[in-house]
Amino acid sequence: MLPSPAPDALAHSQRVTAHLQALIREAGGWLPFARFMEAALYAPGLGYYAAGAMKFGAAGDFVTAPELTPLFGRTLAHAIAPVLANSPEGDKPRGDILELGAGSGKLALDVLGELERLDALPARYAILEVSADLRARQQARIAQERPDLARRVVWLDTLPAAFEGVILGNEVFDALPVDVVHWTTSGPQAHGVVEQGEGFAWQDRPIDDPALRARAAALDLAPGYLSEISLAADHLIAALAHSLQRGLILLIDYGFSAAEYYHPQRHMGTLRAHYRHHALDDPFYLPGLCDLTAHVDFSALARAGTEAGLDLSGYASQANFLLNAGLTELLMQTPPTDAAAFLPQSNAVQRLVSPAEMGDLFKVIALTKGALPQLTGFARGDRRHTL
Repeated sequence: MLPSPAPDALAHSQRVTAHLQALIREAGGWLPFARFMEAALYAPGLGYYAAGAMKFGAAGDFVTAPELTPLFGRTLAHAIAPVLANSPEGDKPRGDILELGAGSGKLALDVLGELERLDALPARYAILEVSADLRARQQARIAQERPDLARRVVWLDTLPAAFEGVILGNEVFDALPVDVVHWTTSGPQAHGVVEQGEGFAWQDRPIDDPALRARAAALDLAPGYLSEISLAADHLIAALAHSLQRGLILLIDYGFSAAEYYHPQRHMGTLRAHYRHHALDDPFYLPGLCDLTAHVDFSALARAGTEAGLDLSGYASQANFLLNAGLTELLMQTPPTDAAAFLPQSNAVQRLVSPAEMGDLFKVIALTKGALPQLTGFARGDRRHTL
């Protein structure tokens, strides 16, 4: 049994539903799923990430790694510190950090706090946040918890024209709009959305977009297969590559290589709705109250990056990356004899690295431009050959 929404939340979902239905009518009665997903998540004042409901933590719909333990962000700080310090002029000026979609602001706080301890603070920590609601929450939290570091943090509306340093993205690409494709005996079809009663239903149509049609045809999957293709991910990687003059793009998300993503056993795809810590197969459930996500095709990210002039410099499970970058050593700074402090952190670390939890499902990919120091997070267990 799923938790029932409060009356005001239900009323909000009804407003989102009406907005989506209006979009379908304006489009002639059928909407590509990528447009449906974009509006459900990001429509100003209505979408899941644009309205005011709590998303993260126990009171929200899901828990991200930074919410589990500060050790996640502290470990990332150790992984990226050598890149920030590495510049043609020596140790200074250091590169900047740009975080894509900073969530609750917790990751920024933890990364900056550890870089301060390492004497490796960047001059600027920029956050590109498309949600006005989340931006306000981030600004308030950082100003309250670390007013001394808040002056280094700036919020951007668009990617900078030229950027040097480290671009971070934790659970960003899974929330980008995806097209859903249905492979049939007549070839691949766009699996789009139509109105049905007071809600929505799926309906196939021929694929109009040449890029989507080419990607779907190249996969050559058996009739009956359903899955997702994210052209938005390709476009974002290309935009990041254009902005990055020198440095590292480090992306962490749940997903697979193409061989795993489009495996016969995954014939119903990876699209899910997340509501109050429940994963649902129905993406039309309570629009505006549910997060919509699809797993990331890391082979596609790698291809988009190399085609845009980036180097593929690492690909590993989250467990291997964090352990290589010093997660265990940071955990052991809390004495195991102090059970009240150590056990919660130890349990959180177990969730981050266990294959049964986040350790293997989540991956880390590094795309770089220019000569950089060795990335310690990929010292062991690099899986680039699988992409």
